[in-house]
Amino acid sequence: MPSNGLNGRPGNGRFADRTGFIGSVARFWEKTYAPDYVGFALLLTAYLIVQLLVEPFHRMFFLNNHNIQYPYAVVERVSVGWNITYAGAIPLIILIIWLAVSRAAVHKFHVTVLGFFITLILTSFITDVIKNAVGRPRPDLLSRCKPAPGTPKDVLVNIEVCTQTNPHVLQEGWRSFPSGHSSFAFSGLGFLSLFFCGQMHVFRPRTDLGRALLALVPLLVAALIAVSRCEDYRHDVYDVTCGAILGMGVTYFSYRRYYPRLNSPRCHEPFPSRESSFNDGFGKVRDDEEAAAGSAGNFELDDSDAGA
Repeated sequence: MPSNGLNGRPGNGRFADRTGFIGSVARFWEKTYAPDYVGFALLLTAYLIVQLLVEPFHRMFFLNNHNIQYPYAVVERVSVGWNITYAGAIPLIILIIWLAVSRAAVHKFHVTVLGFFITLILTSFITDVIKNAVGRPRPDLLSRCKPAPGTPKDVLVNIEVCTQTNPHVLQEGWRSFPSGHSSFAFSGLGFLSLFFCGQMHVFRPRTDLGRALLALVPLLVAALIAVSRCEDYRHDVYDVTCGAILGMGVTYFSYRRYYPRLNSPRCHEPFPSRESSFNDGFGKVRDDEEAAAGSAGNFELDDSDAGA
């Protein structure tokens, strides 16, 4: 019988339907989260390459530009290390404690932690790629650059006039847009906020204010981290705003790959594992979401909700 290329019929050319080593590998690839881990490894590798080997584009500048004449803060209010702690380590610990106390299934534990790490790395990679491509001067560029005496103030100059001997301090002067602290803060803490919203059904009608405020706390902390970058004159409002939008956008994208929309009655549970949905076909996740979007799926405000 000739194959139509669908439904796993013999001869359709799908590697997963073959026997032997190739078929076993293909089935493992389709039924597990191996593609996610491979993608994560590639992202991490690309991020390290960008961090270690790529220099930013050096935009020309005027010495009399008031926007880049702010002082260089030797001691930052929120250093890189503390930002990783506040937006990476602490949210991860909270997630693990929540999952452990609630006795979450292994699958839920797995996809939550995996989604969290993918969020952080994907956000950091995109942020650094944009930083290096744009090459926008920081507000403290002149303090970093230390222009040579006699450099004209009203003429466009480039990095060649700088006398700064620390290459890291100098190169960072052209990595203003977008704010990496802001995007990282809103990725890690933003993921925690979305997780709280899903676990506590914050978008359910008549949810108490306490749950909503708890879900907003991580976002408030992220906002304070972003504001600190303006206080240290590392960025301006434009940088931190775009960084926050970028971080939150990547967070939502990553979170929704594993969890339903936040107005779903089952928003506290992740999508079924790939192994359990493998035989149901590629449309399993889409069918779940379509069912959740129906009249019986989304939260509805009626009298039965009043005492819930």
